[in-house]
Amino acid sequence: MQLSIVIPVYNEEENLQILIEEIKEAIAAYKEKEIIFVDDKSSDGSLEIMKQIKRSNKELGIRIVCRKKRGGLSAALATGFAAAKGEIAVSIDSDLQNDPADIPKLLSYIGKYDVAIGWRKERHDPFIKKASSKIANFIRNSITNETIHDTGCTLKAYKREFLLKLKLFDGLHRFLPTLLKLEGAKVIEVPVRHRERRFGKSKYHLFNRLIGPLLDLFAVRWMQKRHIDLSYKEL
Repeated sequence: MQLSIVIPVYNEEENLQILIEEIKEAIAAYKEKEIIFVDDKSSDGSLEIMKQIKRSNKELGIRIVCRKKRGGLSAALATGFAAAKGEIAVSIDSDLQNDPADIPKLLSYIGKYDVAIGWRKERHDPFIKKASSKIANFIRNSITNETIHDTGCTLKAYKREFLLKLKLFDGLHRFLPTLLKLEGAKVIEVPVRHRERRFGKSKYHLFNRLIGPLLDLFAVRWMQKRHIDLSYKEL
């Protein structure tokens, strides 16, 4: 079983070397693996650091995928999933707030489940960030009839066969569990650690954390109501 670690990167030059060392330790037991950095048009030194990491860690199967134009998290994830070769894909943030040590924990659920999503039960974020996420989650769950606590956690593990069924649009990374369920995936939510941001700054503000996703929500609800179940029995 090959494992693909997908890491979206936008201006995280101070975090990347620390991150790769933590990921290396977390997935040491997995022989067939690749790590895919998806550079979303970083304007700092992130790309050069990724190249240095690739040269110094040949055993990790590191690949660097550069987007031609900046597209945000949904675009970076979709690009990484499309480039991945593994049967199992894991997505993780590059800001060090996700703990790579939780990757094996998520992977332990793959088999019985098709998707394991991280749930940051104890978040280390500013108050406004936590409050806006709680409001958005409540509204999202109310409209989509979901019970998911934390769709915004990038740390997730997937059977890649289900990702290949999806067509992702800008902003829809927040609705991945719901969209994957529409494709028949069995999804479980798993508590994971969350850490304070050490370097850099958040790429999110009120509009792209609260108002923007509310607009996307109506599109997802439409998909749920119009979804065609293609399962059948032949006589």
